Amino acid sequence: MHGVFVAALCFLLALPACGTAETGRRDPIVDLGDYKAMRMVLLESIRDHTNATATQTGIPKIDDNVMEVLARIPRHEFVPEPLRKFAYLDVPLPLGHKQKISQPFLIALMTHVARVRKTDVVFETGTGAGYQAAILAELAGSVYSVEVVRPLAQSAAERLKKMGFDKVQVKAGDGYYGWAEKGPFDVIIVKEAVHHIPPPLLNQLKPGGRMVVPVGPLGQGQILKLVTKSANGTISQKDILPVRFAPLQGGERI
Repeated sequence: MHGVFVAALCFLLALPACGTAETGRRDPIVDLGDYKAMRMVLLESIRDHTNATATQTGIPKIDDNVMEVLARIPRHEFVPEPLRKFAYLDVPLPLGHKQKISQPFLIALMTHVARVRKTDVVFETGTGAGYQAAILAELAGSVYSVEVVRPLAQSAAERLKKMGFDKVQVKAGDGYYGWAEKGPFDVIIVKEAVHHIPPPLLNQLKPGGRMVVPVGPLGQGQILKLVTKSANGTISQKDILPVRFAPLQGGERI
């Protein structure tokens, strides 16, 4: 499990993990007074994590376009104001409602693995504060995001609109079922743990599409997987990295 980076963050990391890579490395303690400078520190941390996990993932470098977007997106605008001084540490942070914004390295890795293109239609579960939706909007043609916690869905939609991310649409709902009327999707990113790949999401994935999803025992570690659908509908899976996500929340499922 990822180490505790700063003593002041102990109470944050004691909460159930959400969007954390199990790399075992520690980040430096840094002064977070300058958001712009700290964004550069965060990028270095992501590069370090990428190097540390390269033998497992087979990924020695995050795509330059993804890193450029991460350099521009102000993560501090997506976390509660009292936690903004921690915004550029490479750790998950609580958003309220028992939800968290994921570790930036893991967001970068998932976005890289998804190979998002400018014309892609993207679906993501777990909008949270809207941070990854904003990143995806800078890379894709359109982004559809579902959040099960209605107050978070509403605040994320308002935040993204205010910040000018017009390519993103957000709704409150159960991400397990996708957003069929907006599909099919070139890319699907699931940001919560599932013990099986949701069939509705597989059905909404285009031929040639990519899904990035953490699969494994709920409440324990999972394996981040790349799921692809061939032109004839055949599904294949590739293991990327051991991770730890909170379970995908929702209603009754068949």
